[in-house]
Amino acid sequence: MKIGFIGLGNMGAPMAANLALAGHEVTGFDTAGIAVDGVHLAGSAAEAARDAAIVVTMLPNGEILRDVAAQVIPEMQRGAVLLDCSTVDVQSARAVAQEAEKAGLLSLDAPVSGGIGGAQAGSLTFMVGGPADAYRTALPLFEIMGQKSVHCGASGNGQAAKICNNMILGATMIVTCEAFALADKLGLDRQAMFDVVSTSSGYSWSLNAYCPAPGIGPQSPADNDYRPGFAAELMLKDLRLSQQAAESADADTPIGAAATDLYARFVEEEGGKGRDFSAMLPRFETRRRG
Repeated sequence: MKIGFIGLGNMGAPMAANLALAGHEVTGFDTAGIAVDGVHLAGSAAEAARDAAIVVTMLPNGEILRDVAAQVIPEMQRGAVLLDCSTVDVQSARAVAQEAEKAGLLSLDAPVSGGIGGAQAGSLTFMVGGPADAYRTALPLFEIMGQKSVHCGASGNGQAAKICNNMILGATMIVTCEAFALADKLGLDRQAMFDVVSTSSGYSWSLNAYCPAPGIGPQSPADNDYRPGFAAELMLKDLRLSQQAAESADADTPIGAAATDLYARFVEEEGGKGRDFSAMLPRFETRRRG
C-alpha cells in the first residue's frame, strides 16, 4: 500500500518505520526534516500525500491538523483515507472529517494510547472514529502499528474516547500519589500498601501497571527518576482538551477540572515539565495540608 505519513516526531517516526518494515511504500514529511529508516522523505506535506491510498497524520494540536488537512486533501485521490492519529479537540477532528467528505475522501480520527514505547514496539491501542468502511480499509495498518483498535462510532468519537480515558488516568494518578504520600505520613510501608490496594477495591491501572512509587510493583518511569513514558505536559494537554469538550457539551466534570488545575500548577509552576506524569508523587511527598 502507498502511504503518506505526516509528522515524524517521537511517536510518528517509529509508527512510520513499522509500516515501512512491514513492506508498505511510505513517504513521510516533517517540518524538522527527520529521517526515518525505510521511509522516503518528501519536500512537503502535499507531496507526501500525493497518490497515497492512506495518509496518516501525527500532529501536535488541532490548529496544525486543520492546516495540514487543507494542504493534503486537494492532493488525495477520491476514496483515499485520511487517518489522523493525533490527539486533538473533538471539534477539529469533526471539521477535518467534513472537509475530507466534501472532497470525496474517507476520514478517521484515531488517537493512540501506549506512548513512545508502544509506538516503537507496535503495541499501541487505537480509538477510532469515522465510517466503518474507512475503518476496515485502515485495519491492516492498525494491526501493524498496534495491538488493538476499537471502532468507537462516528467522526470525533475516537478523540472523545481518548479524552475520557485520559481524564480518568490523570485523576487516578493524582489520587494514587496522594495515597502513597498519606501512607508515608501514617507510617504505612509502601510495599504493604501496594500489596493490599493492588488486590482490593482501590485497584487501578495507575497503581497496578504504572506505580508512581519507585521499587514498588512492575517497573515504571518512577524507577528511572521519572523520565517520561508519558510527560506531565502531555497529560495537561489532554486534560485541557477534556475540559474544552466538557464546556462545549455542557458536562459537569469537577474532578477532571481539579486534575487539570493540579497538573497546570505542576507543569507551569513546580518544575513538572519534562518529567513523567507520575512525578506527582514527589510533589505530594513534600507538601503539607493547606
